[in-house]
Amino acid sequence: MKTKQLLLIVLIAIGSSLVTVAAFNQFNQTSDTPVFGVNPSNVKFTGYMPTTNLTPGTNTDFTYAAALTMPTVVHIKTSATPQMQSQQRQNDPFRDFFGDDFWNFRMDPYNRGPREASGSGVIISADGYIVTNNHVVEDGDKIKVILNNKKEYWAELVGTDPSTDLALIKVEADALPFIAFGNSDSVKVGEWVLAVGNPFNLESTVTAGIISAKGRNINILKDKGSIESFIQTDAAVNPGNSGGALVDLHGNLVGINSAIATPTGTFAGYSFAVPINIVRKVVNDLVKFGMVQRGYLGVSIANITSDLAQQKDLKNYAGVYVDSIYPGSAAAEAGVRTGDVITAINGNSVNSVSELQEHIARYHPGDQVSVTLLRDEKERTLNAKL
Repeated sequence: MKTKQLLLIVLIAIGSSLVTVAAFNQFNQTSDTPVFGVNPSNVKFTGYMPTTNLTPGTNTDFTYAAALTMPTVVHIKTSATPQMQSQQRQNDPFRDFFGDDFWNFRMDPYNRGPREASGSGVIISADGYIVTNNHVVEDGDKIKVILNNKKEYWAELVGTDPSTDLALIKVEADALPFIAFGNSDSVKVGEWVLAVGNPFNLESTVTAGIISAKGRNINILKDKGSIESFIQTDAAVNPGNSGGALVDLHGNLVGINSAIATPTGTFAGYSFAVPINIVRKVVNDLVKFGMVQRGYLGVSIANITSDLAQQKDLKNYAGVYVDSIYPGSAAAEAGVRTGDVITAINGNSVNSVSELQEHIARYHPGDQVSVTLLRDEKERTLNAKL
């Protein structure tokens, strides 16, 4: 049992070799649908972005980013009725590994009252849209949001995406502080970042670290078609930080803190965040369509290792190896072949399965993407309609 616990990477909760399968249902988009992650001057809502008289941080000063971020990060508390608890107990695949306290529920000795859990969330619009982790809210039937200024609201669940462990909730409020979106493609390994959340119910906690890796797949999300391309950092993250903000030194949101690698259940050196470029796509889809729609390329792919390169006589280790093509898929129609090595999607380089999955997951069915690949050591660019 201990060995299993040491080997597993667990989700922070108070608790893939296939590119994502698409949902092809089509919905009408209304003109007043909010769009998140745009330039602040174009945001539909009347509210405010936090301001400060400080200047953007250097590599030793985090006060500017902290001042901008803290008003936008909320404390989320969920509760589950005894009836829901019973269903969760029966259906929870993690229980055999971690026991009944895995989700950090506080319950009376006779299990008569509601169980409670808590996490974090980030306000992304002035009229109350908040992004958090799916695992923060999925086990509760009541969701309470506590703002940085101590105001409390009951929240409505807008939608969830277990494939990325993201969820969108909403409170009935206006003129709320909200955060600016950054660009997770542009952040670099070695760059300073801040994690802001509510670990152990310690509200408005800020920790600092650097980005230690990108495109990290830790095989933690078990939903079919899961997308794992985490930003890895060494900023301290603990139970309760789930759903909180990962920001750069300008206070721009670059990720949503989601998981840790740990043998103990608490921070042991590395944490993982969902890149904001995935978050942007997910929350916009949840508002516009009520579900997440993803394009499907239709390839089985593999990371290029030394053994694979030797076996397939590959001269270059960059890119992702195409192991097979699904008949009638976008890849097949575009002319992608088994044995090709995909090196870029729409000009963005990909060097791992998780990076390729991430880039394709940003698009919808019907979108066209350019696929750059190597075939017989020659570079080609093909156009694929997902």
